Amino acid sequence: MAYGTRAKFDPVREVAFGGISGTYAAIGTPLTDHARIVRFVNSSNVEVYISLDAISDNIRLAASSFVLYDFSTNRIQDDGLFVSVGTQFYVKQVAGAPASGSVWCEVVSGTGGV
Repeated sequence: MAYGTRAKFDPVREVAFGGISGTYAAIGTPLTDHARIVRFVNSSNVEVYISLDAISDNIRLAASSFVLYDFSTNRIQDDGLFVSVGTQFYVKQVAGAPASGSVWCEVVSGTGGV
């Protein structure tokens, strides 16, 4: 299957501030296609950790910030990097509970077809 012939925007995955605590909360659903571009946005008023396994703190996001990962920059074939199908993203607070905002994830997937 060709993973990179067509871009597909996934629905936004989001956790509101009330769902963010000192334990990991799933950000939406697992990936159903190979992710080419992923953007994490933290509009809450606290720093958060993003995890890909609900064990390790993989990304630390400052309050009111975002980070964008383009895993297949300048790649139009299937030889680019991707985030695997089935990957689940998680979020938890670094210290102190958020009082506002949310954390969300936007994904552009590479999918087969024309």
